[in-house]
Amino acid sequence: MSRPRQADDNAIAEAVAALARGELVAMPTETVYGLAADATNERAVLAVFAAKGRPRFDPLIVHCSDLAMVQQVAQVSPRAERLAAAFWPGPLTLVLPRRPLIPDVVTAGLDTVAVRIPAHPVAQALIRACGRPLAAPSANRFGAVSPTSAAHVAEQLASSLALILDGGPCAVGIESTVLVPDPQPLILRPGGVTRARIATVLGEPVRLAARQQRLDSLRLASPGLLSKHYAPRAPLVLRAPDEPWPDDAAALAFSSATAPAAGVFAVLSERGDLAEAAATLFAKLRALDALAPSRIVAELVPDEGLGEAINDRLRRAAGLG
Repeated sequence: MSRPRQADDNAIAEAVAALARGELVAMPTETVYGLAADATNERAVLAVFAAKGRPRFDPLIVHCSDLAMVQQVAQVSPRAERLAAAFWPGPLTLVLPRRPLIPDVVTAGLDTVAVRIPAHPVAQALIRACGRPLAAPSANRFGAVSPTSAAHVAEQLASSLALILDGGPCAVGIESTVLVPDPQPLILRPGGVTRARIATVLGEPVRLAARQQRLDSLRLASPGLLSKHYAPRAPLVLRAPDEPWPDDAAALAFSSATAPAAGVFAVLSERGDLAEAAATLFAKLRALDALAPSRIVAELVPDEGLGEAINDRLRRAAGLG
């Protein structure tokens, strides 16, 4: 039974040794905690799917320490290089043509691989020390609320892990944006880098894949595209605009201005800040779910900037794709 360990040099060295043995390690990133395995070790990657209860048709994101390692994993186009220069390290995943280093089990047999360079110093140190790319989906049971602290990881996966590196709470708090850069930029999953920022860097429009397009994409080009995902144990439903908050449910409000006057509720950001709302979303969902309500009623946030990613997670937690 693995317990969180402060991610000092000794713990990172132990994690490197465990990964070299084909074992699994939980590592912090700026988005959510990842369940890491050596991405070149097929048996280790299969253990990730088993630990999460994740279907093998859902490919994994490969995490690298720098662009040189990315180029060992994938073919990097000129458009991808511009995005890398602007957003890496950071919460942007690029879906690129794969190279032979990465086995089929990581990519679900696709000829593309999802890859990013995380910004968290612990993740950076671990990948550099391993000298290998790490496949690392969120460190939780498949379909459940993503973990933004080491304690969240321990609640679900402690028995499957050699080590849980504790790097504190995740600063971004939602998963990375997943983007296919070529032939035209298309966001498969909104996340920690907004569509507007990507469009500014590229100087061209960036499309967000329509819901049906994402649902039709099995075998999936991207991780995290199933229609029901990020879900608490309690049923989650979305509150219609101007609909009264129900008295018989826990409420998840965007700001203090929209929160119910009484009852069981949580607020994503008192002042209505989207970045703060993104950072607290999964933790607030977990806190409400821990109260064992009959259901959770959540409201959508303004559908702009990071709001696209927050609303994507809420809709899929409600099973709406």
